Amino acid sequence: SVHMGRHCWALIGPVPGDGAGPPAPERVLFPPTFSVSEIKNKQRRHFMFLRWKQQQRKEKLALKKKRRKEREALGDKAPPKAVPKTIENQRVYDETTVDPNDEEVAFDEATDEFAPYFNRQTVPKILITTSDRPRGRTVRFCEQLATVIPNSHVYYRRGLALKRIIPQCIARDFTDLIVINEDRKIPNGLVLSHLPDGPTAHFRMSSVRLRKEIKRKGKEPTEHVPEVILNNFTTRLGHSIGRMFAALFPHNPQFIGRQVATFHNQRDYIFFRFHRYIFKSEKKVGIQELGPRFTLKLRSLQKGTFDSKFGEYEWIHKRREMDRSRRKFHL
Repeated sequence: SVHMGRHCWALIGPVPGDGAGPPAPERVLFPPTFSVSEIKNKQRRHFMFLRWKQQQRKEKLALKKKRRKEREALGDKAPPKAVPKTIENQRVYDETTVDPNDEEVAFDEATDEFAPYFNRQTVPKILITTSDRPRGRTVRFCEQLATVIPNSHVYYRRGLALKRIIPQCIARDFTDLIVINEDRKIPNGLVLSHLPDGPTAHFRMSSVRLRKEIKRKGKEPTEHVPEVILNNFTTRLGHSIGRMFAALFPHNPQFIGRQVATFHNQRDYIFFRFHRYIFKSEKKVGIQELGPRFTLKLRSLQKGTFDSKFGEYEWIHKRREMDRSRRKFHL
């Protein structure tokens, strides 16, 4: 019988000492049909939910121990471990996933807007600017970003339209334009435009951390050219975005500086980190974060340079259509 009393215990089987049948089995907190949401009292419902979670953890741990003992008993005959299911390895296949040996992709990349950079015909020269009249935090972020990207120059806008800045950048041989937008004094957007012919990518920016906000940070970065690591940009769209980031940094990284800039794509969020290698011995190496750090989410990719009215868009993130499945990614 199941009885939900004052302490919400569930007793299964006869009570010991009543003389009816064999000794009672172990006490079970919750019968299979029990639902915490049926409890009306909020405090008791919360208490019972915590107890239920505790019971679930115990059962999971007991099952884990049982399986480990079985594997030890079987030894070499034990079946291979099951691969845990994650959103990444259950990802819906994207037909635009790039094959490294695809001739069509190789031809497109050999003739796209970034080909002069990858053919070493141009040297990156970056202009970092802001939305109109930036505040302190955005200003500091731009200054720190300029120490990460070599050959970059910071310009703070004062009422000058972006369409007027682009021709001036092209005339001064800038290869890329980065615009940091802010909302309520917090950086919340990044526009990256490759010059002179585009494309232009618009990102939402979040989780910005300046150097002083990072725990156990290293000393100020040096002027050495860093290595660049691009992770998990697997689709055609991802390749375009990865090539945009790569084109910000000069060729021939100076390994003596031990600095590395990482753009890591996971579930369409691009995490940026800036580290320095710390060689502890000939075999052991650690990393030390230098900062800043931030996270980007692609909102749109536009052909040509920035044009909010008449620009032709290659890709726009439409949440209601594209975010129906948690296992579908675009980069």
